[in-house]
Amino acid sequence: MIDPLTLDQIRTFVAVADCGGFRAAAQNLARVQSAVSTSIANLEAQLGVQLFDRSGHRPVLTQEGQALLADAQDLLLRVDTMRARARGFGAGLEHELALVVDTLFPLDVVGVALRAVHARYPTVALRVAVEPLGYPAQALIERRCNLAIMVGEDFREPRISLEALAPVAQVAVTAADHPLAMVETGRLLGLAELAEHMQIVLEDPTLLSAGRTFGVLSPRTCRVTTQEAKHALIRAGVGWGRLPLWLVEPELQEGKLVRIRTDALGRQGEGVLESYLARRLDQPNGPIARFLADTLLSLVRQDNV
Repeated sequence: MIDPLTLDQIRTFVAVADCGGFRAAAQNLARVQSAVSTSIANLEAQLGVQLFDRSGHRPVLTQEGQALLADAQDLLLRVDTMRARARGFGAGLEHELALVVDTLFPLDVVGVALRAVHARYPTVALRVAVEPLGYPAQALIERRCNLAIMVGEDFREPRISLEALAPVAQVAVTAADHPLAMVETGRLLGLAELAEHMQIVLEDPTLLSAGRTFGVLSPRTCRVTTQEAKHALIRAGVGWGRLPLWLVEPELQEGKLVRIRTDALGRQGEGVLESYLARRLDQPNGPIARFLADTLLSLVRQDNV
């Protein structure tokens, strides 16, 4: 017996829930409203449950509808992933490869991988953006890149597949002539001492972290939009902040920057985040994107042997 449930019904159900109404869902699906209403009614009859309460101005998910929505979303994601994988089998060479890299990830590793890509596929156009916080995830969600490198666990999303690359250490630092650098050697700084000084903070260019902060300890902040600006202001003695160890290690060795010893930001002011190679589950990667992914993974695994 053929199951009367169809993917079209499931997509319509999810569209009505996402859009908040039958009319909006019909516009989103490029259908007439009556077709959407009929599809939902048939689905409810086949499932034997009411998915939406229609007594108000807008349809509202019932308790059963809310529970089944998660199943429907998971089913559609699996179907889209299957289709993407099938399309990927026959994919030709990409004309352009777009990569978004978290500012915390070392760019020299990315450079070595892209050099290998260019050597093997010299005609492909490369587009690289280096952005902080939620931007790599947002770019993937909006299909503005083939691959992304994300750092940390704050922007996980069901449509995004993550594969661990390498740990990234961040250290709290300040300029050598900043008051926080003058404390006696070996003494741990407390939260109150840090809060007395300006903290240089990197802002998220997306709304993914709206209402959230990451490692902000001081009420006195200077917010910047790039890691380069953050680095420059810390070097100039404007304030203190956290930067990736790979970026500041030469200046720490030269004495231009000083590590801030505090357990409020990891042990001795050092915290470690995992970096991930990220891609959309429902978007096939062509041969060049797959080669870049394999090259990046190979490079970081060599470094961590």
